[in-house]
Formats: sequence, structure tokens, C-alpha cells
Amino acid sequence: MHLLLLITGGGSGFIGTAVKRLLTQRGHSVLLVSRTPGKDKISWDRLKSKGLPACDAVVSLSGENILNPLKRWTEEFQKEVTDSRVKTTATLVKAIAEANKPPTVFVSSSAVGYYAPSLTDEYTEDSHGGHANELARLCAAWEESSILPETHDHVRHVTVRIGLVLGRGGGAIEQMIWPFRLGVGGVLGSGNQYFPWIHIDDIAGIFVHAIENPNTPAILNGVAPSPITNREFTKAFASALWRPAIIPAPGFAIKTVFGSERAVMLLEGQKVIPKRTIESGYEFKFPDIEGAVKNIVAC
Repeated sequence: MHLLLLITGGGSGFIGTAVKRLLTQRGHSVLLVSRTPGKDKISWDRLKSKGLPACDAVVSLSGENILNPLKRWTEEFQKEVTDSRVKTTATLVKAIAEANKPPTVFVSSSAVGYYAPSLTDEYTEDSHGGHANELARLCAAWEESSILPETHDHVRHVTVRIGLVLGRGGGAIEQMIWPFRLGVGGVLGSGNQYFPWIHIDDIAGIFVHAIENPNTPAILNGVAPSPITNREFTKAFASALWRPAIIPAPGFAIKTVFGSERAVMLLEGQKVIPKRTIESGYEFKFPDIEGAVKNIVAC
């Protein structure tokens, strides 16, 4: 089965690159939507003016890096974070709705921040969320912007709620690895908060699984099946690097760098289970944190 896919809002980013690579390995063709046109690319302006090109599937990976430590949590950056998710997804949905020949499947993105932070609650795809804090409300608006008109219920729509993606070359590891290599890594805050993680190969695998399998549920949690705390992640990561992890990053320092709204993502977490992801038949390459970090540091 050969498919032509359109990847938007991140097709050249960390997750998008991994999704594109896996799709290509599986014999599919990929067209990216980016700010500027090029080989195997079209621009957002072209998408808006001429509509959606003929394709079998559309993948939306829109979203400015919310944890960019170089950007302060100002009103301007908040708007950039929101618009890069909500407005771009809405633009894409409009293009799908107006297409003469819509795609068969549309896979959109969200985040596990949709669920309320908790030290005790356990969340599956059946759990409610979207209102606990600013990030949860952002996820709810993001998911709402991806809803297709009722007239397009023949377009299969899957939303992937993504956890903290671990891999070399981007994501959370890119910001953590050098402090740990230098022996100054440690837990964030108390370290007791859940750390809903996933290996880059598995998040790419889940997106491709959603595209290729017509019976995939409408919501998938993009997290590994073995929930851990930040303390457990820190221990595994430091061990894989053969380094100590004895210098904690206190909560006030995290809030100073990222602002209290973003610090929630690091200091408070959710115990998220990929129940429907597993039930749909996806098999994780890296189900446990020890295997994942060993693979990452060996790359």
C-alpha cells in the first residue's frame, strides 16, 4: 500500500522528521507544508490560496516549542504558542473541508497536558480533561480546532496526545543531556511528579500506526506503557550516562526560567496510560525507560 501524505506544522522538526523518515521507509511519499516552498514542499500561502493538494492522509504537527528556554512567557509568546497550534490547525481543517477530494485520514496532535496534574490519578484516553490549568485549556482549544465538519465524517480523524518525547537531536533530552554529562543533573522539584515520556521512535510509530490502520480509535495517548516519576527518569538517565545525579533543580529555579505557567509541565505531571494505543495493536519498541535511555545515549 503506497500513500501520499501531507505533513504540516513541523514536518521538518524533531517529531516531524521522525514521522517522515518512518513513512518513507515504509514506502510512502511525503509532502511537507512549511513557511517557504521547495522540493517536496508547499507553503502555507499556497495551501490557503489554492487549497489542499491531492493526498491520501494529512498529519498535523503544528506547535511552537512551548518549553523554549530562550523565550520568556510573555503575552506575545503565549499568543505565538496558541496560534501555532489552534490557528494553523483550523486553517488545515478548512482546507480539508473545502477539498474536492478530501484525504481518507487526518491525524492531529495534542498533548498529555490535557489531563490535570496529579500524584494519584491515572488517566487513559477515556479520562476527562481540558480545564485544570492554562495548558489544559490550550490543549482543549487545540483539539477543538481539529474537529472536521459533520459533513466530513467519512474522513477518519485521530488525535494523538503526546507526552515528553525523548531522543537525540531534539525534544527534552537536548536540554538535559549536557548538565547530566557534566555530573550536575538531578531531579526537578520534588522528583515525585509523574513523567509521561515516550521515545521518538515510538511517537513516530504511533502516528504511522494511526495512518495505516483503519480501526484506530479517535484518541491515542502517545506515551510509553510504563509510567515513571521524574526521580525514576533521573536515576535511569544518569545511570545510562554513568554519571551521578545529585544536584536537584529546585522548583523556584524552574519557575524563574520558564514562568509558573510553563513550570507546571516540569514540576507537576500526569500518570498517563496508552490504553487504546495498546488495544489498537501498536507494539512499543521502547516500553521501559532503561531501554529507551540506553538507546538514546548510544546514538
